[in-house]
Order: sequence, then structure tokens, then C-alpha cells
Amino acid sequence: MNAIMRRALTGAMAISLAAPLAACGNDQQDTGAGKDSIGLLLPESKAARYEKFDRRIISSRIASLCLECKVDYRNAEQQVDAQKSQFEALVKKGVKVIILDPVDAQAAKSWVDSAAKKGVKVVAYDRLAEGDVAAYVSYDNEKIGRLQGKGLLAALGSQAASSDVVMMNGSPTDPNAPSYKKGAHEVLDGKVRKIVFEKDIPDWSAAAAKKEMGDFVDAHGPEGFDAVYSANDGMAGGIAAALKSAGIKNVPVGGQDAELPALQRLVAGTQSFTIYKEVRPEAETAAEIAFRLLRGKSIKPLTSATADNKSKSGIPAQLFKAQIVTPKNMKDTVVRDGAVRIDLLCAGLAAECKSLDLE
Repeated sequence: MNAIMRRALTGAMAISLAAPLAACGNDQQDTGAGKDSIGLLLPESKAARYEKFDRRIISSRIASLCLECKVDYRNAEQQVDAQKSQFEALVKKGVKVIILDPVDAQAAKSWVDSAAKKGVKVVAYDRLAEGDVAAYVSYDNEKIGRLQGKGLLAALGSQAASSDVVMMNGSPTDPNAPSYKKGAHEVLDGKVRKIVFEKDIPDWSAAAAKKEMGDFVDAHGPEGFDAVYSANDGMAGGIAAALKSAGIKNVPVGGQDAELPALQRLVAGTQSFTIYKEVRPEAETAAEIAFRLLRGKSIKPLTSATADNKSKSGIPAQLFKAQIVTPKNMKDTVVRDGAVRIDLLCAGLAAECKSLDLE
């Protein structure tokens, strides 16, 4: 091989090696890179559902609808700035549809509006983001709040009218939290003696709920309340721990999400009820809406309702129904649907499960 040929081959190899490297380096700026991608941005991993169910179900459904499609997934771990960066990176990459469960719905408005101007469709998932969203998939959150209120009244029974209630509400940055609170108040107000303490818990923090509950018990004693409303199961776990530390038993505590630890507390008798929201229909519907938007198809068959945020009305929406789960109907709800395995549910609780016919 002569010197000229060697130089030519060397140059060709250098070009061929440099090309993929350059492509990798410019991936975030390739506006065509996301033409078959659907972004999925979830808010945190403290609640077990997001990583265990939502992400997997959405990804699986999209894969079944579209072999060439890719789910570009990120989790913000409850950090608004992180989610903003993740969202903007997807837009820069060229992703045209993003499923967004916002950490802070109001903060997301500027990103959503900016993306919409670039033709990016945002599917608000579980929480209704502010801004020009294309669709919304969730549950009727005021109804969930009313279910929580009804669950607490049922747990109090004939003592409800003379009972004092502590309310631990959800995070102020979550647009669902005020709806849960409103629905719960609609049921509880006038049906219990008094709401003696009420607090919005930042980031749905179980540790913060535990501290607030402990501080209330220290200040008012074990006789200062008769039941506790908790907006979700994670906080209910912190509340149950605070009550246990204070030696307080047989106080009704409610929650939401039907997480495994909460279901185990139902079996053990340290939580009275939870709210079961089937993740699968919510997640699969969001996935199919995202796919249809990506392909320019109508989403009308999948959006039987509408929703309004502060900046847009008439957003196409699908709102699912939830149900109360108690120890008595657990077998015919979460167990029947496969949301929880009996061997996991009953680990360390064999006698209690037997008494509930959960063997």
C-alpha cells in the first residue's frame, strides 16, 4: 500500500469515527431526534406507585401501540428546578409530546406555554399543570376528598358528631391537594364537632406529618382529638408512627393511594381506610392519548370530560373514579385486582390476615 492510499484510508477512518461522536455530542440539539419519542416526567419516587406502576405501565402501553416509539423518562425527585431542566431538555431534543406530572403545577406554566408555542403537546398526568396543556388524565379529586371524608365518618360511626378531627392536607404546590381538602371539608364540616388543627404539609412529607402530629399530641394530649384525616398514605404512615410513639391506639386515620405499607396498616388496625385509584387505566389512557397526539390523531374518544386550569378552559380530560378500601372490602378490591400480593400483604400479619379471610 503506497503512502497516498494510506493517507486516504486514515482520513476516511477519522471521518467515520468522528461522525458518531459528533452526533452524540449534538444529541440535545438535534430537533429531529425526538420525532418518535414521548417524554415522561414524573415528580418523585417517595410514593411507590410512580416507579413501580406508572412508569412501567405507560412505557409498556406505548410500546404496544408503537414499535418504533421510545419513552424518554426522567424523575424530578421532588425538585422543581430539576423538572424544569428535564422538560426543557426534551423540548430542545425535539420531543413533540410530553406526559407531565408536575412537581409544582404553577411553576410549570411558563415551560408548558413556551413548549406549546413550539408545537409541543403536553399531557398533564395525575396533576393538572398550569398553562396551555393539550389533555389531562387523572381522577376526580374533589370526589376523592369526599370519599376520604366519608371514610373518616364511617370509621367514627355514631361518635362522629362529637368528634374533633386533625387534618393533614397535601402539598401546597400540588394542584390536587386543594381539591382533596375541599371535598373532605364538604363532607366533614357540620358532621364532626370541630376541625381542631389543620396543616398543609410541604412535599407530602411523612416526616413533617409525623412531627406535626407529635407536636399536636404534646401540646393537647391524647384526648385533644378523635380522628386524623391524612391526604395520602405516606403521611398517614408518619402520623401512625407519631401516635404509636405517644401510646395512642384506636384513633381512626385515613389516607389515599392504597400503598402496600398502608394496606398492611389496615390489616394491623393502625389505619382505618385508604383510597384506591387504579393506576393501570389512568396510565394506559395517558399513554394512548400521548401516542395519538404524536401521530396527529383525534383524542376525543379518550376524553369524555373537560377540565379548567387558571389559564385555559375546556381542556380535554379523562377523569376516573376511585373507591374506599377498608379491611372488610380489601379482598374484593386491591387483592382481586392484583394491586397487591397476599404474601406481601400478610408478611408478619398471618393471624390478622386469617381473621380477614385474606389467606
